[in-house]
Amino acid sequence: MLRRWLKATGLLAPTGIWLGLFLIAPLVVVVEFSFATRNTGVARAVLPWTAQAYLTALDPAFLPIFGRTLLYAVATTVACLLLGFPLAWFIARHGGRYRTALLAAVLIPFWSSYLARIYAWKALLDGEGLVNTVLGWAGLGRDGGFLLTHGAVVLGLTYGFLPFMVLPLYVACERFDFRLVEASYDLGHGRVSTFLRVVLPGMTSGVLAGSLLVLVPAAGDFVTPKLLGGVGQSTFGSVIDDQFRGGNNWPLGSAMAVLLLVLVVVVLVLRGRRGEDVL
Repeated sequence: MLRRWLKATGLLAPTGIWLGLFLIAPLVVVVEFSFATRNTGVARAVLPWTAQAYLTALDPAFLPIFGRTLLYAVATTVACLLLGFPLAWFIARHGGRYRTALLAAVLIPFWSSYLARIYAWKALLDGEGLVNTVLGWAGLGRDGGFLLTHGAVVLGLTYGFLPFMVLPLYVACERFDFRLVEASYDLGHGRVSTFLRVVLPGMTSGVLAGSLLVLVPAAGDFVTPKLLGGVGQSTFGSVIDDQFRGGNNWPLGSAMAVLLLVLVVVVLVLRGRRGEDVL
């Protein structure tokens, strides 16, 4: 028994050391900074310890930014679900021998820099960009383009995180017994009834996993709102970035980061309970 425990501990030791050094230790530093006092000098955060940063982060003035962050995250999750579900279903049901190629096509964006791809969308959505030019031919163009709008932010986030939704849904579709759909048709159910009563309940695990993988990083993303949305569409993540860089207020940035982390943990707990209820 002791040898088995030592062997298991030895196998987990490298992972434990890695997580301790590069996950737990930085998190402890961030929490410590969140209770420190702001300093405009080299130290950036000094004693005495105080909860002032949390009081500032919870100020009602930040509520619109907090609400906008949640709105972007939820809208991105819904958009990825609406786009990813049919794609995952098609690959699993009709992909045939081209499944590997289709999945590779979904993953191709990850082969390039995320920052470069967002800059590409910035050029496309500009007033003289391709999107506004093509829509202008149909009389749907917009003065100044679609950059610096809420739609641009959600579009960029959806583009960036869509693969995170497709892959879990594809796995769920692969495990789904398609004979249940045929049985539902034989029992007289239509397409809508079959989808709601048979397909969707069978895909619950994939929907929950994909939604979580999209919602959490979308809530913390700060690059896309900054580049495609600007100041008027700032999110919690972009404000945290501003506090650490231009604002030179590390305690406030740390406190906001901790609050965002708490929000993510709450989502994870709720998702875990939801998953247990489904099982």
